[in-house]
Amino acid sequence: MEIFKIVSFGLVAVFLFLLFKDKRSDLSVLIALIASIVIFLFILDKISMIFHFMQEIAVKANIDTVYLNIVLKIIGIAFISSLGSEVCKDAGANTIANKIELSGKILILTLAIPILMSLLDSILKIM
Repeated sequence: MEIFKIVSFGLVAVFLFLLFKDKRSDLSVLIALIASIVIFLFILDKISMIFHFMQEIAVKANIDTVYLNIVLKIIGIAFISSLGSEVCKDAGANTIANKIELSGKILILTLAIPILMSLLDSILKIM
């Protein structure tokens, strides 16, 4: 099971993080960053499978793929900004973490505008 690999790796990374936290905080931040990237790489193929599955469903349901691509980009931005924010928080840089979260939210809102416009057009057509 892949979850055992991920949890085992995570626990080793946490042990190393705690080991170096007080002595070499710069190294502990680097350990947290590398562990985050490696864990993300562990699940990258599963994320790819989810994206392909969603695209297949969209094609079968005759949903415009433009909207599906926008939703997938929004999900990606949410995950990446969350990951970056958490790494910054682990490093003690809460201000930068907050700015990353704010930037992610603004980018998500920007990408959501075409979907909102389409929704409003549909509502107006119904009325």
